[in-house]
Amino acid sequence: MDITTQLLERNIKKENIFLNEPMKEHTSFKTGGKADVFVKVHSIEEIRSVLNVSKENKVPFFVLGNGTNILVKDEGYRGIIMQIKMQQIKIDGTQVIVDSGVKNSILAQKLLNNSLTGFEFASGIPGTIGGAIKMNAGAYGNEMKEIVQEVTYMDLNGDIHTKKNDECKFAYRSSIFSQVKAIILQAKLKLELGNEKEIANKMNELQLQRKEKQPLEYPSAGSTFKRGINYITAKLIDECGLKGYSIGGAQVSEKHAGFIINRNDATATDILKLIEYVQKVVKEKTGEEIQLEIEII
Repeated sequence: MDITTQLLERNIKKENIFLNEPMKEHTSFKTGGKADVFVKVHSIEEIRSVLNVSKENKVPFFVLGNGTNILVKDEGYRGIIMQIKMQQIKIDGTQVIVDSGVKNSILAQKLLNNSLTGFEFASGIPGTIGGAIKMNAGAYGNEMKEIVQEVTYMDLNGDIHTKKNDECKFAYRSSIFSQVKAIILQAKLKLELGNEKEIANKMNELQLQRKEKQPLEYPSAGSTFKRGINYITAKLIDECGLKGYSIGGAQVSEKHAGFIINRNDATATDILKLIEYVQKVVKEKTGEEIQLEIEII
């Protein structure tokens, strides 16, 4: 029995199952190979069904949010890619319970409408809440760890658990969920009451800064490299004369050297070769080993 039939038998709708699905359609880099099976899941029961099919067939799986922080290799993914589409938001005073599939931009707008402040920094971060928690996303001096109270997740056995903030091991662009395989289902956030106009102004101001400083006009996965402990990575790359350097259709952005962009129908291999070249040159010229912020699958 094939995987598709097994998924259908477990009440995953046919329109949510895709075979040999091009991942360039589901990633912000707009490149990469095909996934053997791509499934959109809308409930805890559906997630558990996919997990069981994966386990029974000894087929790997990968959990996808909005595909904004990953690069899928040209060879594609031999297994199941599961995209979380759970998207409920519940607001009770200053406490917010939000499903992991909710996009940051949508949550930001909902919070604005309810005069809740504290999430403005994440309003322009592409991706979903699940992804933002997994990597402790941050911008402009703030991080997810400052507003997350607890995270509900599913382990590989299909059991559901909750971790408090201090159990999530939040660090720079990292959490326990980026170290251990688990499926983030929901988060409880603690925000503050604010002034709707001031919140809107802050969101607009940050969005303008992004447009000015980041190459939003080209496909990318956001900042490609992590910040260094005692250096600014983009500055190092720029000082090494790599701004604008290209391999195939991939380019180190001329606007912001910390971004590798898909300038002209880049393959994933183009991007990977450019990443390796940038790391090599920076190491040779400065002695620093710059680390990836994006995930490669």
